[in-house]
Amino acid sequence: MSFNPTSSRKHYHLFEEEQIDHMYFDISPAGEIDANKYSLYNFTGDPKLEYAEWESRMDMMNSWFSDMKANERFLYERESINGSKVVSKIIDPVTKEIREMLNFASNDYLNLTQDPRILEKVTAIAPYYGAGAGGVPLLSGSMNIIKQLQEKIAEMKGMEEAIVYSSGYGANIGTISGLLGHRDVAIYDMFAHASLIDGSKGSNKKFFSHNDSASLEKVLKNIQNKYINKLVVVDGVYSMDGDICKLPEILDIAHYYGAWVLVDEAHATGVIGRTGKGTLEYFGLEGKVDIITGTLSKAVGSVGGYVAASSRLINYLKYTSRSYMFSTSPFIGSVVSSYEALNLISKQEAGMDKLWENIRYVKDRLLKAGFNIGNAETAIFPIIIGDDNKVKEMTYRLHQQNIFVNPVPYPAVPRKLTRVRMTITAGFSIEQLDYALNQIEKIGKELEII
Repeated sequence: MSFNPTSSRKHYHLFEEEQIDHMYFDISPAGEIDANKYSLYNFTGDPKLEYAEWESRMDMMNSWFSDMKANERFLYERESINGSKVVSKIIDPVTKEIREMLNFASNDYLNLTQDPRILEKVTAIAPYYGAGAGGVPLLSGSMNIIKQLQEKIAEMKGMEEAIVYSSGYGANIGTISGLLGHRDVAIYDMFAHASLIDGSKGSNKKFFSHNDSASLEKVLKNIQNKYINKLVVVDGVYSMDGDICKLPEILDIAHYYGAWVLVDEAHATGVIGRTGKGTLEYFGLEGKVDIITGTLSKAVGSVGGYVAASSRLINYLKYTSRSYMFSTSPFIGSVVSSYEALNLISKQEAGMDKLWENIRYVKDRLLKAGFNIGNAETAIFPIIIGDDNKVKEMTYRLHQQNIFVNPVPYPAVPRKLTRVRMTITAGFSIEQLDYALNQIEKIGKELEII
């Protein structure tokens, strides 16, 4: 890296076919790469980065982060000292003081991470099994308590069998990569989660327009004789928009063209369906989907992932899914807490009714205030702004009012859809919701978002 302090730009050497080129960035008054003029894409996705040395790549990104921090707009990695609670105690990244903040950034939709009924079970069982499984699931890490969780998941999802992974990411990437070869293809909804898309690295992938069955059919028509196996991949509830997959029509079209369907239930379990079983129950399609994956880290309130399918497929994945074969079995505490949480959800004792009371209240208030929340219909509400600087500013001003929300800038979503993402949980009182919504509306007007 070379930099002239008197210049208004920073420049970094690039190397291409032995010819030196440069990447130039405007600098801020703080002397760093101007955070208001660039996005994460410039430091992670720009093709020119392939010609930059690692040191330069790190310098670019860290300079950009430094400028955000200098302007108190770096609001990632905010540390909680009391876990995922409705009122979380957060270490302020600037002052280092403890703030008591309303937590609208958590995916703990039913607040089960803190449920005393679950914590009591974990406390009682953990000393018996110990902290860890001690091995991978195909060898010494196979335990009866893990098998019980797998049976519970299979029963809840209406499938023959299930296996659990140490993470939801591992479940998705392992399932898809374990199925796809060079002559196979995955067809993704454009808003599918990154862990699903990463599963097809090294294989073939296509995309269809979000929740658009006509677009899916067009893709399937175009490729029907080009690949041996076809897998349509969707989310039950989409993590950035909070809308529900149009599964009945997608399922019909996919099966008509001989494709299998995989549904990721990460944000659906415990949230939709009459008893919280998820998308299949919501549409009355139990047993109709080929593969169900999911995480245990959202409404279930723990950590880990799973895949549920036919016994034949599960047995096949045990020996082809590398993130299953080569990862130690899940932490025993997470296995116990997941099992108890699924029990509470199944018995409708997890507070889903209160969650939906809060969802309806917040949606009504946001729409009446004039915010663009897209097609949100579950516990996830995007406040769509379309301006990265306003996203950062709104997040900062809400932070100052002790309201914890997540900024979602480009390239996490398209530039015109950048947003503040807020999630609703069952534990909020109406008074707490009112305080937050009043501040959101006030700041929205100040920033001319509404």
